[in-house]
Amino acid sequence: MNAMPSHTVIFTPSGIRTKVSDGENLYDTALQAGVDMRSICGGKGLCKRCQIKLSSGKHAKFRLNVLETHLGELTPTEKRAIAEGQLPQDRRLACRAKIRGDLVVEVPDDSQEHQISISKKSTQITTDINPSVKLLMCKLARPELDDNPSDAEALSLALEAFGVHAKPVHGVLVKLQSVLAQNERSLIAVVRDDCQIIDVWPPSAYNVYGAAIDIGSTSVALYVYDLSCGTLVYEKAAMNPQIRFGEDLMSRVSYIMMNKGGEHKLTAAIREQIALMLQDAITMLEIKSEQLLELVAVGNPIMHHFFLGLPPVELGQAPFTLTVKDWVEFSAQNFNLGLTDAARLSFLPLIGGHVGADTTGAYLTQIEAMKDRSVLLVDIGTNAEIVLSHNGRVAAASSPTGPAFEGAEISHGVRASIGAIERVRIDAKTKQPRFKIIGHDEWLCDNAPEFSAHNITGICGSGIFEVMVELASAGLIDESGLFIPDAAPDRFIQDGKSWKYLLVNRHDNPIIIKQTDIRAVQLAKAALSAGVSLLSEHLSCAEFDEVLLAGAFGTHLDPRYVAQIGIIPGAAAQTIHSIGNAAGMGAAMALLNIDEKARIIEAVKHIEKLETAMEPKFQDYFVGAMRFPTAPAASGQSRTRRRQRHTRVKTQETL
Repeated sequence: MNAMPSHTVIFTPSGIRTKVSDGENLYDTALQAGVDMRSICGGKGLCKRCQIKLSSGKHAKFRLNVLETHLGELTPTEKRAIAEGQLPQDRRLACRAKIRGDLVVEVPDDSQEHQISISKKSTQITTDINPSVKLLMCKLARPELDDNPSDAEALSLALEAFGVHAKPVHGVLVKLQSVLAQNERSLIAVVRDDCQIIDVWPPSAYNVYGAAIDIGSTSVALYVYDLSCGTLVYEKAAMNPQIRFGEDLMSRVSYIMMNKGGEHKLTAAIREQIALMLQDAITMLEIKSEQLLELVAVGNPIMHHFFLGLPPVELGQAPFTLTVKDWVEFSAQNFNLGLTDAARLSFLPLIGGHVGADTTGAYLTQIEAMKDRSVLLVDIGTNAEIVLSHNGRVAAASSPTGPAFEGAEISHGVRASIGAIERVRIDAKTKQPRFKIIGHDEWLCDNAPEFSAHNITGICGSGIFEVMVELASAGLIDESGLFIPDAAPDRFIQDGKSWKYLLVNRHDNPIIIKQTDIRAVQLAKAALSAGVSLLSEHLSCAEFDEVLLAGAFGTHLDPRYVAQIGIIPGAAAQTIHSIGNAAGMGAAMALLNIDEKARIIEAVKHIEKLETAMEPKFQDYFVGAMRFPTAPAASGQSRTRRRQRHTRVKTQETL
């Protein structure tokens, strides 16, 4: 039997080179090779974002001769995308293309995953400094013939003078006598939990460090602290490399269900990223790896399971069963993080279902603020997580908001990267829009002199929030979400039987809002609103003293727009406040103070968990939250069109 032909594939501008068998899918090949390529559908040919250009011809640099036929024939999906103007004629969809020979493939700028503008900066936390790892300096008595305890006994006895009753681990026994001999019987004992001697150091000025890690679906944040004084000495955020396997969490679960061994790839990707960040911190701080000994992590349930190497498949279907939800702690060596065997990694407890350790961490930072008050804590993401306190009770739920607020499912939606629209204003009289883009402080509009000088990539989450409210307030959509093109004829373009709104009018790269974009936002906001309503009903809470927005996305939201879009029923703008990356700061509190660890472990036991998808009234609340409160009432024609569309959907469901 002849062996399957092998082909060389080179991706530019990254220069990544790989070898593949004939007939392999180009998108899958890119993922396996580590090429960061945009896709929000997981390579199913739906989103049309994984566009590439074939660089045909002779490439002396690579010693390859690339023919057009090496990428296989255009598929029906690609032909349809070209006909509909979604795919330029000189491009292909990587997820549809088959490799039939050597290739040099360009990944255009608009198809690349760019470094996002990550807002996971640390915020002020207040806690006592009482970490699980402490340094205690001892000088052991010299042994005598008539008084000759073992050195391990002598060390434990010396620590009792500090009120610590601890025994050495095996690694300490191996090096103990050598350290004592070289330092005149003096040493620093590294003690964990007041019961275990995990290392011994020569007398020195060394400090011990710990790290809080927030593992998000889009980004990862690392905060390194000096455990002797609680000072934050290093912080950094980076993109989660799992994005190349799927934009949202469910698409990643889908990937591992459809690809044998996929779970190992996603687990390895996140562990490698964190290991790299830890090594960068060690290098920048000029410390030794054995000084970084305690790691405390948070993350949503799926990221929690991926990192720990636990199967997340059950979280993709009801009843959303977790493998484990308690506080867990393991040797960091289990996760290939480049640390010593004395390092330990812990995860905060999960609340249940899709309410994870990230929510637990955020709640820990706000326990005192929420105590004896009616306070709503919300982390808006692909799966919004909600915690409500009222009359001494605390309840939590998650709502399937989907990825619309993060830019996915939106025609020109992008992540918060340089050039993305983050702020929008539409003049109520002239109907003309203005906007701000990330990386530029000035407001822009179509006729501004500097307008053409800026690369506008799309519209990110905060911009999506604002443009919806502005369209409603300016009378360009009605309360049902339907466009009113007569209100601004110069800003609307016919889109088949529907319309699309021209937010940025430039011939080379117009930014538009489609009717389907409005619909995606309606579904997302209604899901979150319904979750909040269910929690409020469960605890008989009529109004909120305060609404706290957690997470990087919440940091960028203007409270006025959060109130006006109707995403949190009954919330007034003056009660809405951002608390930054509270999840990561909750991990930091548990890292710095073992009393906080005990506090959150106990507190989670008393949180009442609601599963919104199973609640009978969810659908009623959901439908009621679809309207835009600041928009004009729907006309009779609009209501008729909506009833007709609703009837068609019902008919299709029946069929």
